[in-house]
Amino acid sequence: MHKPPISVRVNLSHPNNYEVIIGQNILETCGEKIAQQIYSQRCVIISDSNVAPLYADQVKQSLIKSGISSNTVTVPAGESSKFLSQVEGICREMITNGHDRHSFVIALGGGVIGDLAGLVAAIFYRGIPLIQIPTTIVSQVDSSIGGKTGVNAPEGKNLIGAFHQPKLVIADTMTLKTLPEREFNEGFAEAIKHAAIRDGDMLEEIVSVNASSDLDSLIAKNVAIKARVVEEDEKELLGTRAHLNYGHTIGHAIEAAGGYGKFLHGEAISLGLVCANSISSKLFGFPPDQSDRIKNALIKFNLPVNLDKEITTDEILTIMKADKKFENGQIRFVALHELGKPELTDKVSETMISEAIAEIR
Repeated sequence: MHKPPISVRVNLSHPNNYEVIIGQNILETCGEKIAQQIYSQRCVIISDSNVAPLYADQVKQSLIKSGISSNTVTVPAGESSKFLSQVEGICREMITNGHDRHSFVIALGGGVIGDLAGLVAAIFYRGIPLIQIPTTIVSQVDSSIGGKTGVNAPEGKNLIGAFHQPKLVIADTMTLKTLPEREFNEGFAEAIKHAAIRDGDMLEEIVSVNASSDLDSLIAKNVAIKARVVEEDEKELLGTRAHLNYGHTIGHAIEAAGGYGKFLHGEAISLGLVCANSISSKLFGFPPDQSDRIKNALIKFNLPVNLDKEITTDEILTIMKADKKFENGQIRFVALHELGKPELTDKVSETMISEAIAEIR
């Protein structure tokens, strides 16, 4: 007998507030929950070649029980699908299938699908409702919450996108059991980041995770952290939401330099976190024992803490300069004074970044 689902509310200004439901085997009743939020009888399920064969039919059957018809659009799994050409292809397929402004989108998959389907929902007929059904650790603890959608450009990650909050997020933790080990592990980079910026004590819970762990409460804790940050600064105008970028300035650049294939997102962020720890130590005296706690948590999940010479520092720096975190030529960098005390600063120089990258060689 499974315990009841956990509900976390994201309290934004009406009508942008919504619920995140975390639990086991809740895909079976997702249609009922969706019908309570959206008064529409038609939707498109956007998924990928890994996830659609596992869960699309289950979602479709649950929707039928609630009087909602759907068709599924499947894209190739992986970061290579996260480009504008794919967005156009999906939108055209939706038009061909008779979807219009009265339809809605379900994003069924990991972070790539959440971002891609989210952007489709944001721009199709100038915006239609979105439901997120995340199926990976990284998407359940982080990317499905907060309304950031987007695709990559060859010049950098997530440079083309829009804010488009979901109407509901349904995180069925049973879907995590079908993840390959590498994809399971990479998601913990985002959980470790949440612990670093908001809740250092959560690191102990993260490192105690094993194959038989019940992840519902840990995922709910992460969702609550992300929700509170988003509530404080929904459109990243005040600087608070930027704290979620800890480790991401360098991490995103490493991911892009690897050609969106060498590293999974969480693996690149792991390297970015180690660099950010080093910079935090030099800038704000971030204690070495706390830095080690983060690094050891990353190692526990087989996440990389060293970078090979194949990707040059110059490549990483060039990509960073196209990043959204640059303002008027200045790097806006998140550094830590101590666990749970981040600061957005413009005092990080290119030299400091180069030195931090050199340290992980």
